[in-house]
Amino acid sequence: MTLRVRRVVTDHDKQGRAVVASDEIVANAVSARAGHKRLDLWKGADGTIFRCVEYQPGVAPRNHRTETIDYAIVLSGELEMDLDGTVVRLKQGDVVVQQNTMHNWMNRGSVPCVVAYVLLPLKGAKGAVG
Repeated sequence: MTLRVRRVVTDHDKQGRAVVASDEIVANAVSARAGHKRLDLWKGADGTIFRCVEYQPGVAPRNHRTETIDYAIVLSGELEMDLDGTVVRLKQGDVVVQQNTMHNWMNRGSVPCVVAYVLLPLKGAKGAVG
C-alpha cells in the first residue's frame, strides 16, 4: 500500500476571508525501519507535528520514547502497543494518549495498520530514546 494523503490547508486572504492556501497530495513517506512508513503532514512553528504512519504486518520492533504528548487514532487495521511488557491491542477507531512513555508498536495481524498522530512538545518531558 502506498501511503498518500490529501492535505487541504486553510488561511486568510488580505481582506481576512477564509481561503484554501493549498490543496495537494502528500506522498513523500519515509521509512526508518522495515515495515514502517511515516508521512509528515504538517510541522508547526511551535514544534507540533501531524503525521500518518503505516505499520505492515511484522513491522520491525523499535522501543522508543518521544519528548511529546502524542494523540493517536487508529484509522485502519489493528496494532499492539507494548508498554514495558504490558501489551494493549488497538483496532480501528481506538485512540491513544501517549504521555512520554517508553513504547513499541507491533502489527501481528495480516493487513497494514494506519495511525494518525498529533505530537505536541511536552515541557519537562523525559529525554527521547530510540
